[in-house]
Amino acid sequence: MTKVVVRVPTPLRGFAGGQRDVPVEATTAGAAVEALCHEHPALRRHLYGSDGALRRFVSIFLNDDDIRNHEGESTPVRDGDVVSIVPAIAGGSGAARAAPVDAPPLTGEELRRYSRHLLLPEVGLAGQRRLRSARVLIVGTGGLGAPAALYLAAAGVGTLGLVDFDTVDASNLQRQLLYSTADVGRRKLDAARDRLAGLNPGVRVVPHEQRLDSTNALEIVRQYDVVLDGTDNFPTRYLVNDASVLTGVPNVYGSIYRFEGQVSVFDASRGPCYRCLYPEPPPPDLVPSCAEAGVLGVLPGVVGVLQATEAVKLLLGIGEPLIGRLLLYDALAMSFRELKLRKNPECALCSPRATQKGLIDYPAFCGVPAPGAAVPSGVPEIAPKELAAALAAPDPPLLVDVREPEELAISHLPGALPIPKGEIAEHVDELTRARAIVLFCRAGSRSADATKTLLDLGFSNVRSLKGGINGWARDVDPSVPVY
Repeated sequence: MTKVVVRVPTPLRGFAGGQRDVPVEATTAGAAVEALCHEHPALRRHLYGSDGALRRFVSIFLNDDDIRNHEGESTPVRDGDVVSIVPAIAGGSGAARAAPVDAPPLTGEELRRYSRHLLLPEVGLAGQRRLRSARVLIVGTGGLGAPAALYLAAAGVGTLGLVDFDTVDASNLQRQLLYSTADVGRRKLDAARDRLAGLNPGVRVVPHEQRLDSTNALEIVRQYDVVLDGTDNFPTRYLVNDASVLTGVPNVYGSIYRFEGQVSVFDASRGPCYRCLYPEPPPPDLVPSCAEAGVLGVLPGVVGVLQATEAVKLLLGIGEPLIGRLLLYDALAMSFRELKLRKNPECALCSPRATQKGLIDYPAFCGVPAPGAAVPSGVPEIAPKELAAALAAPDPPLLVDVREPEELAISHLPGALPIPKGEIAEHVDELTRARAIVLFCRAGSRSADATKTLLDLGFSNVRSLKGGINGWARDVDPSVPVY
C-alpha cells in the first residue's frame, strides 16, 4: 500500500487531533481522504455530504494540482505524495484597465512622494500616472481591507472606493491598523477617509456606506478597474465574484482563518473564477467566522498587503498576477504554498455552458438569514432580564454554553453546561431530562443555530439567549467581561 500524507487545514485540525499532517496508506487521492476519516470519524461530516459524496466546497489537491484536473478521487498517488484538503474559508499580462499613458504629468510634490517608484523601470513616470488614474474598489474595510487600503493609498492609486456600513469596535484594533483608539464608535468610512487623507491627500476616497447586494453590486463594481475582496462572509464573497465576472473587473481575493490565509486573482477572461474552485458554499454551521474562531492579529496584515500587491501589478500590467494560482500562507509554519487552479468547463457562471446570467439571492444560496435578520427564522429567544428572572425561579431552565473551550476562560455563567455548537447533536442524551433549555454563545448567532438543531431533533421548550453572554453582561451583570 502506498504511503502518503494528508494535510489538514486549520479549520479542521480540531477534528483530527490537532494534527497538520496525517500519514495514511492509500492508492488514490480519494482513498487517502477516506482513510483520514476512518482514523478521525469527526471529520466525515465536514468533508462528505449525506449522500456520501465529497462536498462541493471542499477541494482536494495532490501535491500542487487539483485532482479535478486529473481523475478526481480516483487519481493515483505515489509514496511521499501530499494530499491537501482546501475548504472554502467569509487571477497574464497587460493592465486590468490601465489608465492611458497621456494622463496629466506628475506634479513636483508627486515626483518627490513617489520617487522610489519612479526609479523602478517597471513603474516609472508612465506607471505612476496610471496608478494616479486608477480606481480600486475595496469591499470591506476590516482585517483585509484596512491594510490594503493603506498601501494602495500610499502607492498613489488615485481613487479608492470603500464599501462598509460598520462602526469601529475596540476588538477591531488588534488587527485593523487603519483605525485608532480614538475612532472607536465612529463610522468606519469616516475614520478610514480621515486616515487615508492624512496618509496621502492626493487620493480620492469614495465611500459606499451600504450593504453590497444584488440590487447595487453591478452598478458599483463596474465603476472600478479592480475589486479587492475583503469580505468575511460567503454571501458577499460569492456576490463579489459574480459581479466581477459579469462586469469583467478582476477580483483580488483574500481570506483568513486563525493562522492561515489564501490569496488569488480571479479574472474570468484569463482564468478561473471563485466558483470554479468552490461551486457551492459550505453550510453555515460548518465554518465559523473570525469572531467565533479568532484570528492572529498580524495575519490579515500579511494577506491584505499581498492583495494590495496583486492590485498594483494588475493596474500597472507588470509581473505575473495570481491568475490560475492559489497562494496558501501558514503563519505558524511561516510557509507559503502555491496550488494550480484551472477554469472549470462546467462552471455555472464563467464557462461556455454557464447557466447563471445575472446576480442571485446570495443569503438564500448560502443558507444564511437575510441581512438584518438577527436569528434564523422561527428560532425562539429569551431576553437577558427575562432569563435572570427564570433562573431565580424554583425550577430554572438548564443553561447550555455552546461556545468554544477557549472562550470559557474569558467569561462564563455559573452552572452552564459547556457543549460546543458543532457537538450539540451528539449530546442530546444529556439534555432530554431538562424541562426547559436556554442556549447561549457570545452574541446569539451560534446559540440560535444550536437551538434550531434541537428543535429539529424534537425538543420543544428550547430558547436562545438574545445577545448572548455579551448581552447578559450589558443588561444584567456588568462584571461579566465583554469580548
